[in-house]
Amino acid sequence: MTDEQGFGAGPVVVVAFEGWNDAGEAASGVARALRDQLELDPITSVDPEDYFDYQFNRPQVETDENGDRVLRWPEVTLYGDGGGASPVMLLMGTEPSRGWRTFSAEIVDKILASGASGVVFLGAMLADVPHTRPISIFTSSESPELRERFTLDRSSYEGPVGILSVLGDALDRAGVPTLSIWASVPHYVHNSPSPKATLALIERLEDFIDVQIARGSLVEESAAWEDGIDALAGDDDDMAAYIQQLEQARDTVDSPEASGDAIAEEFERYLRRRDGKAGGEPGPRG
Repeated sequence: MTDEQGFGAGPVVVVAFEGWNDAGEAASGVARALRDQLELDPITSVDPEDYFDYQFNRPQVETDENGDRVLRWPEVTLYGDGGGASPVMLLMGTEPSRGWRTFSAEIVDKILASGASGVVFLGAMLADVPHTRPISIFTSSESPELRERFTLDRSSYEGPVGILSVLGDALDRAGVPTLSIWASVPHYVHNSPSPKATLALIERLEDFIDVQIARGSLVEESAAWEDGIDALAGDDDDMAAYIQQLEQARDTVDSPEASGDAIAEEFERYLRRRDGKAGGEPGPRG
């Protein structure tokens, strides 16, 4: 990312957490794609003993490449290319269960030490949106410079927050410019990954980082995801009627006649409806 693009000369850290901020595994899906494509290696991790409740985020037993059974503990890891040539670093892992202020202070120190020029948060929330329409993406920033550079808004959400907001606040106070990109995932298919939402986040993320992210099979998977939900709705009249209502509401907002004020009002209503519901953070600063 160059100065002209809104960040400084250092790498941009892309952040995604599994858990409440990751409806349809959309944000973590982008993070995994970036890690694998750029061949990023672990640089540093937090000690899970300090931040995780193992009755809530249990360790997993697995068989490693040598055939040995090993325990894999929940983790949060900062990834990079080691030599500093990559324009992107990656912070990913499981949303911690406790000690969020201490956790955020530790992560801020790691990001400052990395020489990063800015941070992009990725999130996904469950919402009253239809699967048949383009995934809604909302991008916001607390940085006046980034808002002016990219024509972004500040989030007006008030309510419960996840770790992205706590970490974002700590970074803002430390002088690190941040922005947040959120995808809306249909709540009636919350139990399955949403490749369509992952694809939408990738397309928006590319506006802010100096990397073109390979789509792989995401386009085909997105079409299959949509077709699968169509098939379910075809056997469920109530579900089909509900989806039709969501489509009508979405088309009204997206119509050429809809004013900017009407769209903003509809979005605020949608945030209020989602206030406090589990499965996705209610807004880019929420």
